Order: sequence, then structure tokens, then C-alpha cells
Amino acid sequence: MYETIYHRPSSVDEAAALFAKGSEAKYLSGGHTLIPVMKQRLASPSDVIDLGKIKELIGIDVSVDAVTIKAATTHYDVAMNGPAQKAIPALAHLASLIGDPAVRHRGTIGGSIANNDPAADYPSAVLALGATVKTNKRSISADDFFKGLFTTALADGEIITQVSFPIPAKAGYSKFPHPASRFALTGVFVVKTKSGDVRVAATGASQSGVMRVPAIEAALKANWSAGALDSVKISADGLMSDLHGSSDYRANLIKVMAQRAVTAAG
Repeated sequence: MYETIYHRPSSVDEAAALFAKGSEAKYLSGGHTLIPVMKQRLASPSDVIDLGKIKELIGIDVSVDAVTIKAATTHYDVAMNGPAQKAIPALAHLASLIGDPAVRHRGTIGGSIANNDPAADYPSAVLALGATVKTNKRSISADDFFKGLFTTALADGEIITQVSFPIPAKAGYSKFPHPASRFALTGVFVVKTKSGDVRVAATGASQSGVMRVPAIEAALKANWSAGALDSVKISADGLMSDLHGSSDYRANLIKVMAQRAVTAAG
């Protein structure tokens, strides 16, 4: 690793001020992306600003209408939080599938969506549930937040402070995990909102990162059942093809994972 200056601020404002002073500063949350690339000398930040111990960024609030997860809350805490499990079971289930216990005890929701790995789990929940990402500067809708592989609407130095998920009528998540990394070869999050709308998002499949799946949304809006997807054809255009699976394979996985997610949602 290259030499860097480590900071542990006690507030979001202090973290933002430290970032502004650094020539090539980087924020650290769970560290599952930044630390490995620093070890490989692919990144050499002048300053590493650790957000993980800022109290205002940790915690889960559940209201009648939403589950609000603060950005430095770990995957383990989301998976094990009783009120969150009751309000949006699929979201807690998703968190329980991320990586392994060591990853879940350290990784955070803010770090996951800020990095926007194309095979990460959380982006599918954010997009399907129509969440709102709040930063230290503004609020960003899920439909406007994800901009492509490892790219988001975040400006340089902007800090995610929390993510607010509207509580749906029904929701489910299913993924086909890579056996080693536990990242999603393909994962699908399905949502039926309280107003009757249907939103479906897939991760791990598209060359552009997390994506909506209109064909499945239309079929489920007409008939909320796994069987309603039997005749749906998912195009392989724009899907990833690599040694783990072809684009056609991932296209089929989108439908199969969606059917399992609908079954799980009930």
C-alpha cells in the first residue's frame, strides 16, 4: 500500500471538511472495496476518511410508511433488526445473503450503494423499492441515483447519510450467488407497492449495472404470481457474458430468480 493519512471524524461535517482539505481523499465505510484496491496499489488516496464510527450515520428507524437505514449501518444489523424484518422482510433477507458473516459484520449499506458494484445486492432493493438516498447535501430518488457500472449521481465529496425505503404491500428477493464470492450472478428484487404498482430490479446481469425489468413488471402487474412469468421472454441484449455465465444464461436466471422472489413474497 502507498502511504496515506488516516482520519476518524466524529461527524459528517468534520468528514466533509477533511475531504475538502485532502488532495486525493477517499471515504472509507466498510472497507471491502477501498482496502483491497489500495493493497493492490490500484488506488493511492492522500487521505482515508473513516465514516464507520460516526454515530449519526448508524441506526435503523422504522415508521408506518418507511424503513430508514443510516449509511454506516452494517448488513448484519439490517438482517437482524426485528422491526425492519417485520416491515420489509425481503430487505432483511437480502442483507442476510451478502458475503459471509465477516463481511456482514463490517460492510455497510452506504458503502455498497456508493460503490455500485454491478453484482452487489443492495442496489436491486434500492431501485425496486423506489428508495430515496439522502446525502449531506440533498435527496436523490432511486431512479436517478444509479448511473452505470460503479457510477452514481453522487458528486465528489458527497456523503450518503441514510436510505429511506417505502414499506410495500409485498416484496421478495432471490439470487443465484457466485459460489466463491457470494456476489450475485443474478439477483432479482420484486415489489408490489401499496398503490398496486409493480417494480422489479435485477442485479448481476446487465452490462450497465442494476436495471429495471419492464417485461416482468408488466406480467406481474396483470397477475401477481410466479406462473405469470412462464411465458415471459427476457432479451439477452445488453447482459453480461463471462466465464461465469453467458448472456443467455443470465437472461434465463432473471426470470427464474423473479419467479422465486414472487413466491417468497407471497
